[in-house]
Amino acid sequence: MGFFSKMFGSYSDRELKSIYPIVDKIEAMADEYKAMSDAELQAKTPEFKTRLQSGETLDDILPEAFATVREASRRVLGLYPYRVQLVGGVVLHQGRIAEMKTGEGKTLVATLPAYLNALNGNGVHIVTVNDYLAKRDSEWMGKVHRFLGLTVGLIVHDLTSEERRKAYAADITYGTNNEMGFDYLRDNMAIYASELVQRGHAFAIVDEVDSILIDEARTPLIISGMGEKSTEMYSRTENLVRGFRKKVIAESDDKEEEDVNIDADYIVDEKAKTATLTARGVKKAEEYFGLENLSDPENSTIAHHINQAIKAHGTMKRDIDYVIKDGQVVIVDEFTGRLMFGRRYSDGLHQAIEAKEHVEVARESKTLATITFQNYFRLYGKLSGMTGTALTEEEEFGTIYNLDIIEIPTNRPIARIDDPDVVYKTEAAKYRAVIEQVKACHAKGQPVLVGTVSIEKNEKLSYLLSREGIKHNLLNAKNHEKEAEIVAQAGKLGAVTVATNMAGRGTDIMLGGNAEYMAKTDLRKAGLSDELIAEATGYAETDNKEILDIVLCIEVCDKCAHEPCLADTRCKSKGQRHKISLKIGASRVESLDRTKDSLQIHTLFEVYTVYDNVKDFKRLLLRFTQRHYSADIFRCVKSKISPHRRIPPHHRIQADE
Repeated sequence: MGFFSKMFGSYSDRELKSIYPIVDKIEAMADEYKAMSDAELQAKTPEFKTRLQSGETLDDILPEAFATVREASRRVLGLYPYRVQLVGGVVLHQGRIAEMKTGEGKTLVATLPAYLNALNGNGVHIVTVNDYLAKRDSEWMGKVHRFLGLTVGLIVHDLTSEERRKAYAADITYGTNNEMGFDYLRDNMAIYASELVQRGHAFAIVDEVDSILIDEARTPLIISGMGEKSTEMYSRTENLVRGFRKKVIAESDDKEEEDVNIDADYIVDEKAKTATLTARGVKKAEEYFGLENLSDPENSTIAHHINQAIKAHGTMKRDIDYVIKDGQVVIVDEFTGRLMFGRRYSDGLHQAIEAKEHVEVARESKTLATITFQNYFRLYGKLSGMTGTALTEEEEFGTIYNLDIIEIPTNRPIARIDDPDVVYKTEAAKYRAVIEQVKACHAKGQPVLVGTVSIEKNEKLSYLLSREGIKHNLLNAKNHEKEAEIVAQAGKLGAVTVATNMAGRGTDIMLGGNAEYMAKTDLRKAGLSDELIAEATGYAETDNKEILDIVLCIEVCDKCAHEPCLADTRCKSKGQRHKISLKIGASRVESLDRTKDSLQIHTLFEVYTVYDNVKDFKRLLLRFTQRHYSADIFRCVKSKISPHRRIPPHHRIQADE
């Protein structure tokens, strides 16, 4: 830190001084908004819209709007944004980048400016790096917005045009950068206005903004049309190139390619990721195709096919750049580690890879529309973002997007220890050290996440762990459909998870495991639909007094081990048929004295189920209590829910398993 920074503070410090008074106003309203009923809190949304129409600005209503979202979040999610999260929300609203450390709750921060900017009716786009995060955030954070009367949309893969149009018409739309970019291209190709799905680009909040706006900035999104039928040239060049000898170098030299004595047919430049024929390779190609000069203009098609074939062999690696799934070549996104279904390499490279892997070679394609992420996100009237690592690209953000970065302090002092990297002479030595470290942590019951750079390394490490008898979960693009389930259990006692960069940005691994997700998975296995589960676990209202009163909790703590109390459950009515959602949470603190240091393991257990009437609800409750709790607790609960006793609502559920 320089002399002037020490004297006057950093740029972020100076900017934060102007934000803190706004945050003070928000915090001063906390008690007032806590005292409001749900109806009064929900009435704030139409009130804000009316005030905006009367001439007030978003900045005028910001403190009240943030206070509203903050209180709604507490009631609906049980999460109450901290002061630093309010600061982050203000930074995002101002069209800046909020740099917040990992674990500071950026997902919750986005709800604050999203709600505020959605009030003017122009729509807000919250952009994430993959479908998993978009779906998770729209369901999780969407509860807050729906409670306050706003609509929430979701843009992911495999939606129809009508579904996309409806999602973009919502007040707040969650989606991925890829899907939104392609929707923009498709809209530009539409003939009639009725075919458009997007309705403008007013305000975007980009999660993991450095990944999307910098790392992938120049990545082109291309919509291709059906081209000519693939010729046999791909097979012929494959037969030629698979017999070629390659030489891999760090950086190519033109003189080296022209050297007739080099013992290789083509050279692969690892840095530039290119492949180039040597003089010997050119000679072999001319002999194979019966050509006098491969460089003649009339032979350009053949030369192009050969160049794509050597690139497919030399630079494109199976289980790193692509996978073979159901007889098709599927691209693996280098930034997210996920499969990119429906995407194909252009210029004949995809066909060359298909010929290399001996799968059906699809028709060629031609480019119809293209745009880069950089150009797409510059369309937005107001752009903001959040990440844990932005300051290193401060110059690029300022030059390209005119975005400044505000570094927001952590809520508590950082306790995490960032150890230095350990470098090994050989890969075998590195893997031995990794296995020993995993074994040591696993023996203590610590959850372990092992990151790998590719599917190939992922599967190799999995083999080594299996050989040592360590049970683990494997997460890579090949089993991406199990991602949510694997991540939900990655924080459980003794869990070992080996993952590619799929478990990187934005993945929320909860210590003890994500009980809510696992409980919902059990409900799906029991045959309940996603719609019914969402209805039962979402926030809704019913006028049925009996249902509102049937609420229960079991609270067992160290001081009072046999005193169940009563708690809240959310219910919903639909016509004459009532759906009752039971939510029983249990927390357990367990000490393991396997080492000198006592390790505390925190786990959370929740059960969700849906029943049609009060009688079944009570029967389920008793069965659950009898199964999971002691006889004393069971008798106590049974007495609490007798037909002659009313159960008061609105208490919290806590219990020991």
